[in-house]
Amino acid sequence: MPTNTSELALTEPGTVGPCHVGSDALQGIKRQQTNPTRWNGQGWTEFAAALRDNGIELRVAKAARGIFATDAGGTAYGLPHGVVIARSAAQVAGLLKAAQQFRVPVTVRGGGLTTEGESVAFGGVLLDMTGMSRVLQVDSDALTVRTEGGIFWHSLAEELRRCGMDYLSAPLNMTASVGGTLGVGGIDVNSPRLGCSADQAISLQVVTPTGDIVECSDTQHAELFQRVILGYGQFGVITEATLKIRRYTPLRMHYFYYDSLRTAVEDMQLLNRNDASDYSGILTIMDCAVNLLVAFDSDEREAAFRANWQRHLRGYGESGFALCMLRRYALRPWKLPEAWFLLQRKRELFPEFRRPEYMRDGLMHDRAVVFSRAVWKFWGSKQMVIPDLATSAEKFVEAVERGNAVCRKYFQHYTLYCVGIKLRPEHRPHYEMSCIPPDAEGWAYGCEFEPMMDERVYSRDYLQSFKNAIYDIGVDLGGSYYRFGGMMKGYIRRVFGDEVVDRHLAMKRATDPAMILNRDVIF
Repeated sequence: MPTNTSELALTEPGTVGPCHVGSDALQGIKRQQTNPTRWNGQGWTEFAAALRDNGIELRVAKAARGIFATDAGGTAYGLPHGVVIARSAAQVAGLLKAAQQFRVPVTVRGGGLTTEGESVAFGGVLLDMTGMSRVLQVDSDALTVRTEGGIFWHSLAEELRRCGMDYLSAPLNMTASVGGTLGVGGIDVNSPRLGCSADQAISLQVVTPTGDIVECSDTQHAELFQRVILGYGQFGVITEATLKIRRYTPLRMHYFYYDSLRTAVEDMQLLNRNDASDYSGILTIMDCAVNLLVAFDSDEREAAFRANWQRHLRGYGESGFALCMLRRYALRPWKLPEAWFLLQRKRELFPEFRRPEYMRDGLMHDRAVVFSRAVWKFWGSKQMVIPDLATSAEKFVEAVERGNAVCRKYFQHYTLYCVGIKLRPEHRPHYEMSCIPPDAEGWAYGCEFEPMMDERVYSRDYLQSFKNAIYDIGVDLGGSYYRFGGMMKGYIRRVFGDEVVDRHLAMKRATDPAMILNRDVIF
């Protein structure tokens, strides 16, 4: 007999298949998570006919389907039975109504920047949102933009720039889609001051899993709005979004260099607590070469930082850090290959952030280009795994140091990206089961641990073991993860507990009776 709610969820009558977030999902299984079973195709012929009758183009040629065989991670592979390019909310609604009727799974994909297979379809329909990429209205007086959900952030930034405007907070990689980002959070180097990308959403047009088209916000259909924001695609497809924007200004960057992760993190948190910068974040070359980025939108804010806070930072300037490294390797000559790697990495990476197309007179005029292009050029690979940890401010230094030790064990070279996220005062309803840890107050902090593959190819088991070692730290610290779906969804019950997971699973079943929308991401 079932003895707890997790076991009941596995056997509840009328459910579709087993619950993939069972409490014992990881016990005693060496390869602790694998791809989902491919959907068996039952009812596909009738479903395809219903789409044709509704004027919805379904692409079934192998070439059309093969484009979407994997995601940015390159470790999960699957093929849909067919592909639909999103063109309108009405078309998406028709697709989801038919999918409910014939119980055909629908996987929604924007930029495909997932790394755990979340946007890979293991059968069923792949809904490609990039067909909905128009900016509908820019309101320079109200400081808002209405855009379709499939647009990439760099395209949105280009459109806003023509109007003298700019986005507020976007993900580090600007080839992500707006709708996909709002569903998972979206972290930028100004998130410590403005919150995540999803916090900039004023209202959304959402197509529910049963095909209803609903406009929602904090005051209109608020429950749906709260579930869709950071809902990992479980409760609806974002087809349009109204976002807060700002007037465009170039920004001025300052770089402070550290040979201690702990010191760099503590200084970043100091800046955040005191609202001392407009942008801040940590990007490492190695754990002994840590860069704290600090930037400003105005001369006034920069002057206040110089007068009040710069002297409190314990980092070096570029020349001071060079002397620090000389001392370090003079005392450790056996580590000279590491010093050579750092020097070569600096020579490759730093000019990219100072190209004359977007750097003039010391001001960065196009951060969108920098972050979208540089991310793939210097960190992209055939395989990409980016396990992460999100914790409260108090636990973050420990999380970073423990995660760094795991990286050192598994890889010779890797990068850490650390940033804070200012939380909404009423963050609980929006963030309950998400990348925001439940005990965070004021700010949450996240760190991505990204191996540099150096053109090597690793087995999936090796990469999964590395990711599990990172995720285990999150379980131990009571934190959360930015990527908690796909191939690591077995951690969900261990992180959030049965009560929270079962409540969200019940909401999912009520909203999506046939469990067809992004069914293998979390549930």
